[in-house]
Amino acid sequence: MPSGLAALLDDIAGITKLAAASLDDVSGAAGKAGVKAAGVVVDDTAVTPGYAMGFTPDRELPIVWKIAVGSFRNKLLFLLPGALILSAFAPWAVTPILMVGGAYLAFEATEKIIEAFAHHEIAGEEVEELAQSSAELEAEKVGGAIRTDLILSGEIMAIALADVADKPLAVQAAALALVGVLLTIAVYGVVGMIVKMDDIGLHLAKGGSRALRGLGRGLVKAMPVTMEALTVIGTAAMLWVGGGIIVHGLEHFNLTPVPHWVEAASHWAAQVPGVGAVTGWLATVTCSAVVGLIVGGAIVGVVHLIPRKKAAH
Repeated sequence: MPSGLAALLDDIAGITKLAAASLDDVSGAAGKAGVKAAGVVVDDTAVTPGYAMGFTPDRELPIVWKIAVGSFRNKLLFLLPGALILSAFAPWAVTPILMVGGAYLAFEATEKIIEAFAHHEIAGEEVEELAQSSAELEAEKVGGAIRTDLILSGEIMAIALADVADKPLAVQAAALALVGVLLTIAVYGVVGMIVKMDDIGLHLAKGGSRALRGLGRGLVKAMPVTMEALTVIGTAAMLWVGGGIIVHGLEHFNLTPVPHWVEAASHWAAQVPGVGAVTGWLATVTCSAVVGLIVGGAIVGVVHLIPRKKAAH
């Protein structure tokens, strides 16, 4: 009996060590993959606050929460199983799907730019938006945010998957789930703080020390500038992420002229003494954004201009 108990304890110790090693593998893989996906996380954080603009203060956090729940659903119910299935049975399909997502991001960003420079053409749309009830407008904004999040989350999961592709399936699944959960909490926690920045400022401005009151007034005054800057950053981020996905996809399929031009521009810009890493990165981002703008402009033309010509005829 004692020998049987000792054997059982040995088995339990072995299982515990195996579980600990697996946890180390999962946390290590998740950490490494999460760092590589950080660039897309910044884009997601910049894009999302704009969807909560224009609503009463009591609806801002509930809107952010709805988008966060949609993001969890995107990552854990759709993208995680889809990524594992594709990795196991159709790894060739990952790049084309990502390229389609990149083209969609480029299209959305290009539409925003066109709208910003053509106010008179979208006046009718603004009137239609005003005619909507707040509930309808909220549902539309949340739906748009979740669709955009699906593309950005897909890029995050794809980057993470590429980093854990050599791991066992269980480790891949656990690492991707951990990356998805932690990055979603981080992104929407920051987004919630951004959209409530003016309310926090008002609260600070009403009491406390002179320094806190000054900080509160500064937060309130900075809110419009911050939201405007985030709108610009978010649009630019959608362009360079979408364009970057397309460039990498072209390189993957050996359609090399455009990727070679981007690489050459980045290499040339990286030669600047002292700041080569920064200028090289800026060159890559700018070239990717130009590619995104070209692709997005072509899609906008197909989606909007051709139907208008048919209507005119």
